[in-house]
Amino acid sequence: MDLLRSLPIGLYIEKPFSWLHRLDPRVKLGWLMSLILSPLLANSSWRIFLVIFLLLITWLSFIPWRVQKKQITWLLLVGILIFILTAFAPDGLSINYQPRLPESDININQPTDYQYILYSFGNFNVTRRSFDLAIRVSTLFFTLIYSSNLFLLTTAPEEITAGIEDLLSPLNRFKFPVTEMILTLTLSLRFIPLVLEEIQNLIRSIRTRAIKWRKLGIKKSVQIWVIVMEKLLENILLRAEQIAIAMESRGFTNPKNHEVQWHESRIKTNDVVALFFLVIFWLFRVAIGQM
Repeated sequence: MDLLRSLPIGLYIEKPFSWLHRLDPRVKLGWLMSLILSPLLANSSWRIFLVIFLLLITWLSFIPWRVQKKQITWLLLVGILIFILTAFAPDGLSINYQPRLPESDININQPTDYQYILYSFGNFNVTRRSFDLAIRVSTLFFTLIYSSNLFLLTTAPEEITAGIEDLLSPLNRFKFPVTEMILTLTLSLRFIPLVLEEIQNLIRSIRTRAIKWRKLGIKKSVQIWVIVMEKLLENILLRAEQIAIAMESRGFTNPKNHEVQWHESRIKTNDVVALFFLVIFWLFRVAIGQM
C-alpha cells in the first residue's frame, strides 16, 4: 500500500493541467471561501445547487476519474448515511412531542393536502422538519469537504502559501509576522509527505516480519505498537533536525532575508472571468438562496 498515492483527500495532481490549475491561487481562495460561507443561513435548494455545481465543475475540469472515484465515493456514502440518520431522527433529535390537535372524538377534515409526516416505516417517521434538516446537514458536509479537496487537487502547496501571503500582506503594517507564518505553513506542507513516508516504511517493516498477532496476545501486541510509535517519533524528529541543519548550512537566518518566490502571482484574463462569475454567484445567493 502506497500511502502517498492512495490518500483519499488532499492529493495534488499535476497532470492533466486543467483550467482550474491555471487560475490564480488568490482567486481560487476567494471561490473556496465563498463555497464554504454561502451555505450559512441558506435554504435547502441553494445547498443542493452547491453540490451539483461542485460536481459540474469537477466534470468540466477533466480531472481523471481514477483520482475522483475514491474521493467522491466515500463522500457520497458518508453523506447518504448522514442524510438517512438525520431524516429518521424524530424532528432532528427533538424527541419531546406535543399534540398538535386537542384530544376530541370529533373528526375534523383536513382542508389542504398538507402532511407533517412525509413517510412512515413502522416505528420510524420522516417528518418535514427532519427531512429538511437531513438535506441541510448532508449537503453541508459534502460541500465543505469536497470544495476544500477540489482546491487542494488543483493547487500546489507553494501556490497556496504564496496566495495566502499576498492576501495577508497588509498585516505587515501592524508588525504581524506574515512571512514567518507562511514559512511555517510551507515547511508543514512539505513535511507531511515525509511523515507519511515514515509511517509507510514502518508498516512495511512490520509486514515483512510476518508477526502472528493472535499468538502474541493483547499485552505483547500493545508493546510492539508502542515501540513502533517511539521509532516513528524518533524518525520524524530526525527528519526535522535534518531540515534545520540544511537550512542553517545554506545561511538561513531570517525569513525576510531569504525569501524564496515559489510562485509569481499575476491576475490574468481567466482570473478576471472567474472573479466576474464569483460576483454573479453571490448575486444569485442573495436573490434565491435566502431562507
